[in-house]
Amino acid sequence: MKRIIQWLAVILFIVFIFWLGQRFGARNVNEQVVSNSLIVREIAELASLEVQGNASIKRSNVENSGNWTDNLKKVFAENTVWVTVPYTAKYGVDVNEQNFSVKADKKKVLVTLPAPQLLSYELRLNQMETANKKGWLMFSDDETYTDVQKKLYETSRGQLQNNAVYLEQCKEKIRNTMRTYYAPLQYEVEVKFGNEPAKTLKLP
Repeated sequence: MKRIIQWLAVILFIVFIFWLGQRFGARNVNEQVVSNSLIVREIAELASLEVQGNASIKRSNVENSGNWTDNLKKVFAENTVWVTVPYTAKYGVDVNEQNFSVKADKKKVLVTLPAPQLLSYELRLNQMETANKKGWLMFSDDETYTDVQKKLYETSRGQLQNNAVYLEQCKEKIRNTMRTYYAPLQYEVEVKFGNEPAKTLKLP
């Protein structure tokens, strides 16, 4: 709900500024919209990408090699655990005064942002699914599940931190949001992430 209210406030502000520009024909009003770093920064931070999925892990002390010692272990000492947990991950830009800028020159504007990153990662443990397979001499152990959950969190978070597809989708979502913001002004807009070359946006 808080996020929706923030978006509505931003949209109403943009509409109000454009209305002022059309109502009074003031060129300086549009220029303020173009170079208003506070509103552009707010847009960039709100245009985050949320991803949902399932993280899974299997831990076992048997190798499934087929030899007699492994088969014997399966009968008496196997301890195999499967854990699947839904997750929610959020990608976006962590903006501060040093890594963000808006530079406008005539009919061209350059927005510089930090590279997107994984901002938050949450395992929904209340929806966790587990299964286990134990040998005759093995007993249930809550500590095993705790260790597996910890390993699952570390492994899946590490994979998502470096997920090139999601990071690129986050960049594209931010570009599209910037495109929507600047389109009515007919400015040439370039967006730059981190050390990457700036990319010119095709406005409608």
